[in-house]
Amino acid sequence: MSLKNSKIIVVKIGSSLLVDSNKKIRKKWLSSFAKDIKKLKDKNQKVVIVSSGAIALGCKKMNINKKTIKLDKSQAIASIGQIELMNLFSQTFTKYKLNISQILLTLEDTEERRRSLNAKRTFENLFDLGFIPIVNENDTIATTEIKYGDNDRLASRVAQISDADTLILLSDVNGLYTKNPKIYKDAKLIKNVNNLKKDLKEINIKGVNEYGSGGMETKIEAAKICQLAGCNMVIANGLNLNPISMINEKNNCTWFNSKVSKLDARKKWIISSVAPKGSIIIDDGAKKALRSGKSLLAAGIKKISGKFSKGDHVKILDKKNNECARGLSSFTSDEIVKIMGHHSNQIEKLLGYVAKSEVIHKDDMVEI
Repeated sequence: MSLKNSKIIVVKIGSSLLVDSNKKIRKKWLSSFAKDIKKLKDKNQKVVIVSSGAIALGCKKMNINKKTIKLDKSQAIASIGQIELMNLFSQTFTKYKLNISQILLTLEDTEERRRSLNAKRTFENLFDLGFIPIVNENDTIATTEIKYGDNDRLASRVAQISDADTLILLSDVNGLYTKNPKIYKDAKLIKNVNNLKKDLKEINIKGVNEYGSGGMETKIEAAKICQLAGCNMVIANGLNLNPISMINEKNNCTWFNSKVSKLDARKKWIISSVAPKGSIIIDDGAKKALRSGKSLLAAGIKKISGKFSKGDHVKILDKKNNECARGLSSFTSDEIVKIMGHHSNQIEKLLGYVAKSEVIHKDDMVEI
């Protein structure tokens, strides 16, 4: 695999690539990274950068230990660090005649369809203007409940929203190994992953690596989102100078290859949800109906869990709690409790008002 055929590329960089262990900014590295981005732009490839570092740079400016700050104070530190971060990018990228813009996102911005479509249009307009969007999680307002908490999954959602062909996760190792390469000398780099379930069956993901805010687990979650959205993903060593050029030249990294054709925008958004609001458990008859492309009706619902509103993402589980689909609910969780197990022609009587006959319409559902 290579980056040559990618029209849109999302690159995620962590704070450890920008600031070293001595809290010094890695200016030489950032300059080499900018050169790489310039090369992509010169080939008419569109680039989005998802970057950590606001809190790290805020702590550096205020001379505060990141490990000791609480959430409310970290939000203030992030506010200070955002300016430092963008100034750092601006000073470096301007030298290579690269124009940048900033986009701040929270979990809700990517999970709500209206907001995600607005973000998509912003990316498209910035591409047309020749600018490089730099995306950060909006740590200044996000609470624990509405945070991604790691930039791997945020980057995968940005890749999905922007219709990217490739997501690059720059890390502190070359890629995914069979064992932790920092402990075991016989650890082997896995070059290609075509099927997440089969290819990673024998690997203990929790024990492979421990790095970044999420570790390897969040990178695998990001790969799932990308593969379902028809986007390739690569984990590569970001500590090298010119890290993107190294991918093209040496290819000493792990590629997660998507075999899925790009789903239409609506279904792509549904399947990639990081935080479904609840679950609907269905019977075998309903499961069979879904497999044949039909909508989910109230009669086939056995149980629900979670509290959700109309239009929210929900998981659809079979009787053994295996996820078989995801969709957008046409009813609130309270309404479903009243109508589940009943035929569609009884819904109006049970609720006291006219409502849709499908709990989840087939056009709002993606089979898994």
